[in-house]
Amino acid sequence: MINYADTVWMLISTALVMIMTPTLAFFYGGLVRKKNVLSVLMQTIVVLAVVSLQWVLVGYSLAFGPDLGGVIGAFNYFGLVGVGMDPLPGQSIPHQLFVLFQMMFAIITPALIIGAFVERIKFSGFLAFILLWTTLIYDPMAHWVWASGGWLAGLGALDFAGGTVIHILAGISALVMALLLGKREGLNGGHSPHNLPLSVLGAGFLWFGWFGFNAGSALSVGPVAVSAFLNTNTAAAAAAVTWMVMDWVVNRVPTVLGVITGLVAGLVAITPAAGYVTPLASIAIGAAGSIFGFIFVTKVKMKFGYDDSLDVFGVHGIAGIVGALMTGLFATKTINSAGADGLFYGNPHQLLVQALAVGVAIAFAAAGTFVIFKIVDLVVGMRVDVREEHVGLDLTQHHESGYTLME
Repeated sequence: MINYADTVWMLISTALVMIMTPTLAFFYGGLVRKKNVLSVLMQTIVVLAVVSLQWVLVGYSLAFGPDLGGVIGAFNYFGLVGVGMDPLPGQSIPHQLFVLFQMMFAIITPALIIGAFVERIKFSGFLAFILLWTTLIYDPMAHWVWASGGWLAGLGALDFAGGTVIHILAGISALVMALLLGKREGLNGGHSPHNLPLSVLGAGFLWFGWFGFNAGSALSVGPVAVSAFLNTNTAAAAAAVTWMVMDWVVNRVPTVLGVITGLVAGLVAITPAAGYVTPLASIAIGAAGSIFGFIFVTKVKMKFGYDDSLDVFGVHGIAGIVGALMTGLFATKTINSAGADGLFYGNPHQLLVQALAVGVAIAFAAAGTFVIFKIVDLVVGMRVDVREEHVGLDLTQHHESGYTLME
């Protein structure tokens, strides 16, 4: 039976998650050089359009269609045939609204990967990669963890709003893409963001949209949604302050870039745990996501020299892993009776299940992304040539410019 209060909340949450994708465009766009800002906005907004269609045609059916051996959904919902307004078992919102909410998750996940390969990817290769990756990597993983009958769900893996399905998957794939594409030309010393105010605006709206992302994953109005909402804000705040302090201590000065990077790391880390843990636990999870993210962004990346342009792996991949594992420590049924107790509440098995899910996500994302990259690179090519990269993707890929005024 449809509950109209739940339906209104989920409509709002769906809209909040939708706006996160164009918001991500501004967050990423401000961090690149100005000759590439429009290309980043273009890539992100096109993901919103392309994956929306993919989800309606095949994506939802693969992810949430009738289970086939715990591995994938059947094609019963191809084109959303048979998907009406009657709620799914255990839900109180129209089936089509659940489709919409999950669609926004499917959209933002491949959009996150964009940050790893900005300023050097061919638009045609990008389109082919995103479509294949969403269909062959995201949809099966969503089924394994979230669908009724999914094999990781059957083992008891907890992922409230996408730490494993979204952030680990995107973060690992981002690292593979960065390694396969290679470094950008002439950036041995790195580059400064061309418009940090734009990125701050993007980060602020990501924080805002994340309330729909996490609290909306309760799929109803009630205590679990409130808990997830509070934990989301608390973890982001803890992570922002933690990164600022580390910046201050290590680099002698607190930076805007550090604060917005930290708050995103905190949001990522709390995502798998949001509806399962206490506010005090969310502080620990947010801070841990920030600490490990800082180490990878400022130390590990420098040591190995890979060009993950906007630190998708260091923020989303690492903080996602931290959050998924810490869910196995801090989860408690006193917050969500539908969840499980973690190690700190007398159930060490939950940590093992979380570790297994993390390992599966890492291996699947790495292998799948490698194969898809090689196929697309062979057929249409993935990287622009040196001249195009030097001129910038705005002009060479789209014959447009993000800025038209002379300096």
